[in-house]
Amino acid sequence: MTTLQDRPHTALTVIDVQNGIVAGAHERDRVVANIADLVERARTHGTPVVWVLHSHPEHLPRDSDAWQLVPELAIADGERVVHKTYADSFEETDLEDVLAALGAGRLVVAGAQTDECIRSTLHGALVRGYDATLVADAHTTEDQSAYGAPTPDLVIAHTNLYWTYHRAPGREAGTVTTADAQV
Repeated sequence: MTTLQDRPHTALTVIDVQNGIVAGAHERDRVVANIADLVERARTHGTPVVWVLHSHPEHLPRDSDAWQLVPELAIADGERVVHKTYADSFEETDLEDVLAALGAGRLVVAGAQTDECIRSTLHGALVRGYDATLVADAHTTEDQSAYGAPTPDLVIAHTNLYWTYHRAPGREAGTVTTADAQV
């Protein structure tokens, strides 16, 4: 039900599943396996997969080992890669152009970090007119509780809870499990 004209398609958007980002993430292996399942199903059904890779000159330099996609996942020929330096995958990137070229008005979102780049991108998509579905068991975050944040399991549970009921005029949000995701 996107508000974007002539955008009937869905894109699986995989955000920041990079060595340096998910190395210590909550239930990393299970989440990465779920993302791999989503990617395989998307490819089988002809749903475009858009990969988003974060970089930071000090903490995550582009082309470093930490910046690389985790070894369990691989970008296939022809799949689009978006490079970002802000939490919202739309900010100062070509994501909007990539999605427009694909005719995508609905995003299925998976990846990391739940409390930063996942949330920012979901909200960024919704305010730009996209439908945005979060795959509830295919996103993760690291433990920031030493800084006063809730533990990762609670951050993930809270994000899933509020995104399940999130809506905007003419746009849909919500959550699905990996098994139920329509990709």
